[in-house]
Amino acid sequence: MRSTTGITIAYCSVLIAALCAGQAVQAQQAAPPSPPPAGAAFEDSTNELNVEVGKAVLVDCAQPIQRVALGAEEVAEATTVSPTEIMITGRGAGVTSLILWDIRGGRQFFTVTVRSSTGLTDEKLDGIRRELKAGLPGDAISVSYSNSSVFLRGTVKDLTSSARAVQIASTSGSKVVNLLNVEVPKSDPQFLLKVRFVSVDRSKALSLGVNLVDLGLGHALGGVSTGQFGQPTIGSTASQTGSSSTGTSSTAGLGGSTGTAAFSQEGNIFAFFPGLNVGADITALETKNVVEVLAEPNLLASNGKEASFLAGGEFPYPVVSGSSGGTTAVTIEFKEYGIRLNFIPTLLPRGTIRLQVAPEVSALDYSHEVSISGFEVPGLTSRKVNTEVELKDGQTFIIGGLLDKGITDTFSKIPFLGDIPILGKLFQSETKTKNDTELIVLVTPEIVNPLPANAALPDLNYPDKKFIPPNSNIPMHQPDAKTADNTLPPPPAAIPVETLVDSMKPEKTLIIESGTGGFGTSGGAINAPASSAPSATGVTAP
Repeated sequence: MRSTTGITIAYCSVLIAALCAGQAVQAQQAAPPSPPPAGAAFEDSTNELNVEVGKAVLVDCAQPIQRVALGAEEVAEATTVSPTEIMITGRGAGVTSLILWDIRGGRQFFTVTVRSSTGLTDEKLDGIRRELKAGLPGDAISVSYSNSSVFLRGTVKDLTSSARAVQIASTSGSKVVNLLNVEVPKSDPQFLLKVRFVSVDRSKALSLGVNLVDLGLGHALGGVSTGQFGQPTIGSTASQTGSSSTGTSSTAGLGGSTGTAAFSQEGNIFAFFPGLNVGADITALETKNVVEVLAEPNLLASNGKEASFLAGGEFPYPVVSGSSGGTTAVTIEFKEYGIRLNFIPTLLPRGTIRLQVAPEVSALDYSHEVSISGFEVPGLTSRKVNTEVELKDGQTFIIGGLLDKGITDTFSKIPFLGDIPILGKLFQSETKTKNDTELIVLVTPEIVNPLPANAALPDLNYPDKKFIPPNSNIPMHQPDAKTADNTLPPPPAAIPVETLVDSMKPEKTLIIESGTGGFGTSGGAINAPASSAPSATGVTAP
């Protein structure tokens, strides 16, 4: 009886213990997660992610992810693999941002950099080779890939083909190393510019006038003049006929019974009647002037290079400037004149020649001279053209034409007396001048080649060839025998791109020291640098 009661008590104890344990487990599973302690804070974190195009990287988080935000979808793509894992796939080269929020409120910031693929497959290399063959037919170009770079080797026709090959290879997204050679180009064309200045200046002048003098007729002294050709000076001095001089000036005069007359400007017809004491100084002159100019300067230049030519001289002219002490300083400067030609030829792809040309013809003009501090400075007559034309080889353009006609008429008369018919002509004077100028400038460019070696050279036909014999018995053009030391090697068929580019750089500008507007640097030059004129030793004028 006691044994049965003990077994029953033990069984009940085990059952009660099992029931309590089951309730504790259910209570533990049903209990919600405990909230974070009050006042807890989560710090944001910032990270860097780098991935190539077409590849992926896995981001492993400590807490489950609640939300994902990606900036540029065309750069990268975010895919959730598990609650704590995010896979980032590169779609295009660029930079974007990735933000992750976990269930506890924490945030993680990522800067995602997607790079181009550094590896090239054989398929991509074959594609580049096909494009090079299609875009540059006839050029043998080899393509290889090493150390994340594309190497181009071979020979192309010109620099344009080299640049195209580099552009095609750049589509791979890798660095391109240009090891191409370029065929040696032909020599630049040489241009001979023929310019003709044809100018005819004609002038015609007619002068008519009378000066009348009375030196005693009717016991009177007087004269009649319009003053246009110099009014005579009449005085009641002793009778004297002839020329008188005072100092450095001289005047022609005549004398009558009671007076004399002096003429500062004599006419070409002079008459005096001693019995009547009456004289007349008549100006009746017709003048014709003709000036013809024919200049044909020829100048040679290379393609795209400027050339200048001057046949003439420089004339001095004073420049007056103030100085301390109340004196005037006079310096001498020089200005060019003559026949000048500046031009730049350029051969265009369509086979024409573009010319920037500035021809000029100038001459000293003493009819318009001025006096400065005792110096007589002549004027300049100038005809110049500065223009740009385009024409074919051997064609001719008239780039400048001038037709100038002018008439100047100066008429003077004595009122009332000059209006009398027939006799009124004695009380009139007139000067009429007509000018007629015609100018044509013709330009003809030609592409020329040099004379072959050892060819006969052109020479002038000297009227007298009996020059003084030289002192030396050795020809001045020796030594000119060709040896291995002074013979250039044949040019190579191809050279590296860098060598050709370096040879095409502009040379140092040729500078010739000269006076104001030195050769090739005058105002007529196309690309004339500004320069200050050197001056001679100052001369002090009172």
